[in-house]
Amino acid sequence: MEIGLVELSRLQFAMTAMYHFLFVPLTLGLSIIVAIMETVYVMTNRPIWRQMTKFWGTLFGINFVLGVATGITMEFQFGMNWSYYSHYVGDIFGAPLAIEGMMAFFLEATFVGLFFFGWDKLSKRGHLTVTWLVAIGSNFSALWILIANGWMQHPVGAVFNPVTMRMEMTSFYEVVFNGVAQAKFVHTVSAGYVTASVFVLGVSSWYLLKGRHIDLAKRSIAIACSFGLASALSVIVLGDESGYDATLNQKMKLAAIEGMWNTEPAPASFTLIGFPDNEARETHYAVHIPAMMGLIGTRSLNTVIPGVNELVAKAEDSIRRGIVAYDGLMQIRAAKGEVSPEVKAKFEENSDDLGYAFLLKRYVDDPRQATEAQIVKAANDTVPLVWPIFWAFRFMVGLGFAFLAVMLYFFYRANWRNMTFPRPALWMAVLIIPTPWIAAELGWFVSEFGRQPWTVDGVLPTALSVSNLTIADLLITLAGFVTFYSVLFVVEMALMLKFIRKGPYMDVAETATWKLKHEHRLSTHDGNVPGANATPAE
Repeated sequence: MEIGLVELSRLQFAMTAMYHFLFVPLTLGLSIIVAIMETVYVMTNRPIWRQMTKFWGTLFGINFVLGVATGITMEFQFGMNWSYYSHYVGDIFGAPLAIEGMMAFFLEATFVGLFFFGWDKLSKRGHLTVTWLVAIGSNFSALWILIANGWMQHPVGAVFNPVTMRMEMTSFYEVVFNGVAQAKFVHTVSAGYVTASVFVLGVSSWYLLKGRHIDLAKRSIAIACSFGLASALSVIVLGDESGYDATLNQKMKLAAIEGMWNTEPAPASFTLIGFPDNEARETHYAVHIPAMMGLIGTRSLNTVIPGVNELVAKAEDSIRRGIVAYDGLMQIRAAKGEVSPEVKAKFEENSDDLGYAFLLKRYVDDPRQATEAQIVKAANDTVPLVWPIFWAFRFMVGLGFAFLAVMLYFFYRANWRNMTFPRPALWMAVLIIPTPWIAAELGWFVSEFGRQPWTVDGVLPTALSVSNLTIADLLITLAGFVTFYSVLFVVEMALMLKFIRKGPYMDVAETATWKLKHEHRLSTHDGNVPGANATPAE
């Protein structure tokens, strides 16, 4: 297998996946924020809230359309660049992916259309129901793709069939309620809520700096900082849950995140900063916080977290058992399944480690012919490149706590300082608009790069998953994707900036009607007609 083919296939999929994920967090968060705004409109009947719903809904729509378009391309890549992966695990991976597609196209797309074109055709409560269905559909669409990804991180509810050479589902329930998948879902969705909150906060702050749409901006900030504060807290709590799951199911990834080469006595310390070195198997100039990693990773003081070197030694043992399983597999296939009970029992006893034997395919066609040196080399391949994961994780966590601080500050100013915000704080809110996307992309990088060398952890190595393409094929399509996605990015930014500069559309007739009704109601109560003092935003 050409290493260039594997690397280019990974690069192409990483580029398309991470570009697609630029749209996902904002879609998830804005759908909920828009639904909250319309709920307030239906409850209060104040035109300003309808205006807010339409304005932020327009930005949601632009983002949603481009997200769907880039998602389609990504799904086709499974068959195009990762055909053996699709064959090997398609029975499991295909089901949640198909449901996600139906959610996106049948549920989300239908109700998104009703959201934009149903304002004058549906009742207020009917349109509100549609808006909430858009939000629920968007979030459930993310659930199914994260179930598929969670299974790749922690494959459960499936067994390998030696006759068909495929993984086959044994329990749809286990696949859906996989603990890793559920933790990834709630953490990713909460990160999307933070992204949308920072976006709404930043755009609204820009309006305040420019002295435009003051009423809309202040109310949007009130929603954004309240929703964002709760979301930022949940991201931190649920991120801790994801770390705990990694301790149970992806020990090598956790060791790489920590730059922990050697197993420490419990409770393990947390490496605050340092410079991991894969060659020397050492983290230089490390600054440690005693016992913190043990508490975070195991929630105990006496559970040991294994280091990289210990995990490599265990990988060697798994490879040796995998070779036994591979030998049984070849006998079963040669006899077309008609083998002695002893051979079958020997295969089943070691089948959980078959994927480790496949790691040897990079060095030898038949893993049974592998030398000791090749076994050691394959075991060392289970160690990902540590320093990118180590630093990406720390930048992500640092940004997470920064978002919490920003939301807490604006929540305080909105509720206890009469919605007054210093200009430096408003400029800060504008400048940090891109940072939630950076944090989200770093999170995906840690999750996916930290799983290497596996496409499906412990089951299928990445080097075996790729399609039989040429380097030229990949370079041409990679260049095409980069060009096409760059154009889409320019279109996205141009449309978003155009509608932000344009600002919200004000329904003059509805505003005037509401103002008259409001004045009449006040005059009925106290005999006064406040006329000049009433504003559409009240």
